[in-house]
Amino acid sequence: MANVLANISNIIIPAIIFYIVAYGLISHTKVYEDFIKGAADGFKTVIQIMPTLIGLMIAVGVLRASGFLDFLAGTIGRLTEGINLPAEIVPLIFIKMFSSSAATGLVLDIFKKYGTDSYIGMMTSILVSCTETCFYTMSVYFMAAKVTKTRYTLAGALAATAAGVAASIVLAGWMN
Repeated sequence: MANVLANISNIIIPAIIFYIVAYGLISHTKVYEDFIKGAADGFKTVIQIMPTLIGLMIAVGVLRASGFLDFLAGTIGRLTEGINLPAEIVPLIFIKMFSSSAATGLVLDIFKKYGTDSYIGMMTSILVSCTETCFYTMSVYFMAAKVTKTRYTLAGALAATAAGVAASIVLAGWMN
């Protein structure tokens, strides 16, 4: 079964790319020119959000080097142990809400220390997949789209994050 899934995952991306190109050709669109235009627009977007990304990475680096994340893990981790949420995961939850790139660094540290197949490793994988960078997304994309009234976006994003954390606890517990 695992071999079948591995083969499907190796085929899916090229199949999607082939489908998009074939659909574009059938629709008589200029596929290559549209790709180049989209890549140029994407590059402009990357340049626009680069200062935010750099700032977030530096802030997370400072928090890690100062020991604040360890302090946060120790303090809040005592409260979360009762619901099977290890203290090592607590900083990841907070960092993930601000920056997925910074969270990746924490994920790699967790994997090196505990392994990918451990309870903490499984929970980390599920958690990173089930949660979103809500503050980053709101700041960057709402600013780009000039959205001024966010209404219930933050409350909904935090509720979705809480659901992702709960799902990671349940699924990681079920898998171990």
